[in-house]
Amino acid sequence: MSGPPEITPRDQFNETLLANVRPPDWVNPAPAPRYNLVVIGGGTAGLVSAAGAAGLGAKVALVERRLLGGDCLNFGCVPSKAIIRSSRLAADFRDAARFGFKAPLSTEVDFSAVMERMRALRAAISRHDAAQRFRDLGVDVFLGEARFSSPRTVEVAGQTLNFSKAVIATGARAVDPPVPGLPEAGYLTNETVFSLYERPRRLLIMGGGPLGCEFAQAFQRLGCRVTLLHKYDRLMNREDADAAQLVQQVFVREGIHLILAATPTQVLKTEGGKLVRYECAGQPGEIEVDEILAGAGRAPNVENLGLDKAGVRYDKREGVVVNDRLQTTNRRIYAAGDVCLKYKFTHLADASARIVIQNALFCGRKKLSALTIPWCTFTDPEVAHVGINEAEAEKQGIPIQTFIKPLSEVDRAIVDGETEGMVKIHLKQGSDKILGATIVARHAGEMISEITLAMVGKIGLGALAAVIHPYPTQAEAIRQTGDLYNRTRLTPFVKNLFTRFLAWRR
Repeated sequence: MSGPPEITPRDQFNETLLANVRPPDWVNPAPAPRYNLVVIGGGTAGLVSAAGAAGLGAKVALVERRLLGGDCLNFGCVPSKAIIRSSRLAADFRDAARFGFKAPLSTEVDFSAVMERMRALRAAISRHDAAQRFRDLGVDVFLGEARFSSPRTVEVAGQTLNFSKAVIATGARAVDPPVPGLPEAGYLTNETVFSLYERPRRLLIMGGGPLGCEFAQAFQRLGCRVTLLHKYDRLMNREDADAAQLVQQVFVREGIHLILAATPTQVLKTEGGKLVRYECAGQPGEIEVDEILAGAGRAPNVENLGLDKAGVRYDKREGVVVNDRLQTTNRRIYAAGDVCLKYKFTHLADASARIVIQNALFCGRKKLSALTIPWCTFTDPEVAHVGINEAEAEKQGIPIQTFIKPLSEVDRAIVDGETEGMVKIHLKQGSDKILGATIVARHAGEMISEITLAMVGKIGLGALAAVIHPYPTQAEAIRQTGDLYNRTRLTPFVKNLFTRFLAWRR
């Protein structure tokens, strides 16, 4: 059995984390003669698959080679959002005068305390993904490397697991950026950044996608001098352009140094730190920093699984090949989560695992393409999105009608001092059918679910205008966007008829 990955610092919180998700004294059980379902990978997709199947009475084995909980618990959603929460409080302290408060006695951030809080919260949440909890649910938990030895067997730690069905849920990992000198100079990844206990004075983040933007704002607010280097000419280039522009304006105001349309060309170790050379608009530039946080996308974990022996087709960049029902080229083996999906979100990994349970164990015919998938970038303000945006509609040749409600016109946003934002909803031209939406607001991730529900339930924007929202809330912006649509239905002809009717009633 391979040992656990290095988790530092080894304080009481990380010891608790490891005791839950990689117990050092864990003894693998004796394998059952045959399993209804063998799950390879203990991240979100694997845990949901295992717990769901076991809860329905199936005999389940779960295999994990590193840490149960996967990236989300250990190196992703949970620790990053804990840090973001602290950074928001720091920003609110510094903005206190705008709300009628004299400057607090101290707004200095205790960076080590922020990171300790993150580790404590991660450790507390880790009990949900603990090996013991899953054993208590009736799952046989095996810690070690899994490898298919045939189309119907998996080898782990010298033992053979026979299965009727299997799920590949091995997730994905960050790709090392191909920048000369970067490995020699050293850099932080999405894993090692959470081991920091001293604040980097000058931090360069390579990449202005969702994760890069979240980290950039959080660390700037926690007292780092952050530079964000991005290869495109605007941040979050896959998001709605208006939404990205709003966030970009906030970043500039908060002092984040943006280097856009730029490519890093070399990194050198210096006495004062690390020198990053780059090219921007054809011109060379350089900047010296203390730490670099880098990532170049994510790659699926498909190596060393024996997929060829299992008859499972895969691509090293795209992952395991599946059909719309998440079935691989071996009809007994399915895949779920980041190892096979285009969009690598925790909530989508969860949803895909639920599809696998139904299709693998109950001959279901659930389809991935039937899902309506929202997502959120947890900057401040947040950017939440579901369905298509304007650029995608144009690319697909879909005529749309767009309605926008700025938060500067929403009472609760005004009194909250959170007017930098909007609700933007796209309808199928000539109807109130919602095809997509983008929300920019401090809690946009909470607000987008109302629109996602409407899309899933085939509820039009006109109907949302009739839904009573508590006053004052920022979610009223959704109802008010519906009002904008309803006003377009009042054509001059209809308005004339209505006016004549009212005059007759007098």
